[in-house]
Amino acid sequence: MTYVVVENCIKCKHMDCVEVCPVDCFYEGENFLVIHPDECIDCGVCEPECPAEAILPDTDDGLEKWMEIATRFSSEWPNITRKGEPPADGPEWDGKPNKAELLSEQPGKGD
Repeated sequence: MTYVVVENCIKCKHMDCVEVCPVDCFYEGENFLVIHPDECIDCGVCEPECPAEAILPDTDDGLEKWMEIATRFSSEWPNITRKGEPPADGPEWDGKPNKAELLSEQPGKGD
């Protein structure tokens, strides 16, 4: 099992989860985070830290698309180990549906 970042992270990107990860398996895109599925140790400490509730165990149904996104971008985006500055308008995006089309493929800054 691993944990997966899902759609509600898009444009919210709080990054509280990054601070608690003991193995630094988060990777940063311009407006989204992913968890490297081969680096995650399934500890689960990140899940309750996400204010947007955008982290789920991969055992939940319907996460195949998000696992593919995590696998792809965790090998392309820079690693992030410290909480950065979340988007100023992040709270406005929390809970909005149909954000998948807004996912930027551009890398974030990383550490």
